[in-house]
Amino acid sequence: MLRSYRVLAFSLASLASASAAFADPPKSSSVPPARPRQVVLISFDAAREISQWERSRALARRAGAHFTYFVSCVFLLSPETRQDYAGPGKAAGKSNVGFGASKQDVAERLEQIRLAAAEGHDIGSHACGHFDGKDWSKADWLAEFSSVRRIFENAYAINGIPEPADWHDLAHHALVGFRAPYLSTDKALYEALPESGFLYDASGVSNGPALPPTRNGVTRFALPLIPEGPKAKPVVAMDYNLYVRHSSGTEQPAMADAFTERAYQAFRAAFESQYNGKRLPLEIGFHFTLMNDGAYWNALERFAGEVCVKADVECISFRDYVERQRAGERQATVGG
Repeated sequence: MLRSYRVLAFSLASLASASAAFADPPKSSSVPPARPRQVVLISFDAAREISQWERSRALARRAGAHFTYFVSCVFLLSPETRQDYAGPGKAAGKSNVGFGASKQDVAERLEQIRLAAAEGHDIGSHACGHFDGKDWSKADWLAEFSSVRRIFENAYAINGIPEPADWHDLAHHALVGFRAPYLSTDKALYEALPESGFLYDASGVSNGPALPPTRNGVTRFALPLIPEGPKAKPVVAMDYNLYVRHSSGTEQPAMADAFTERAYQAFRAAFESQYNGKRLPLEIGFHFTLMNDGAYWNALERFAGEVCVKADVECISFRDYVERQRAGERQATVGG
């Protein structure tokens, strides 16, 4: 009888061993890497109207976003101080976009810049007189950038406005980024940018979203071509280009709602393409001018209000992006 139990026990053990041999192998405990957050880069050129400074900052607070403002430094000069600027090959006091409306107007704009910087926004340069620099020499660009920094850093003193205690430090560390007027560039510009202390340029145009390369110490961003309209024709992702596409650059306020919807759908489709795809950074550019009765700002507010609040989306500034990338490269170098 004892022997029978031993045989049974042996048989059960053998069966268990065989079952173990044919069982599914243990599943891997490795977890697929998390997808990167979708980055959206929203910027504004010229940055003149005070109401639009306030409106954009309010949008940023609602959406948890940080923007980039490319400031034209002629808007930091009043009619009385306009002679303080002379563009390359231009007479003093000349500008393609005018100057500040008054001393008070300049003071209010400077205060908006201070507030925006304190809120974490990026203050970049859009040069001074909004001239087309495609034929400028390196010396011309260096001269323009010298005017940019001189006027920006001394704007309060130039205009006889009491200077806040924090302005010197802010002005000294701002303006690490640049966007050329008309997106017009030449080889000389990219020779002058690093010499003038710029870390990035946002003057390019690309065939769709792309990772920005860094060359000669300057990271080069590009506004992408995105599909737009019933025929999905590519257009530069900037309000002015939509304005020209929609109404040939003339105001059609009666069509504002239709243009708002078209712009929003174009922004949203470009976003979804990256959000559900490679998650390359998406750049969209604006001006403070309310084209077609504010259609493109209305589209921006709807778009940013929907996407910037997503947990896996970051609406950040160009400066934020560059600093993160360079910090990551330094860490990788140290770790290697």
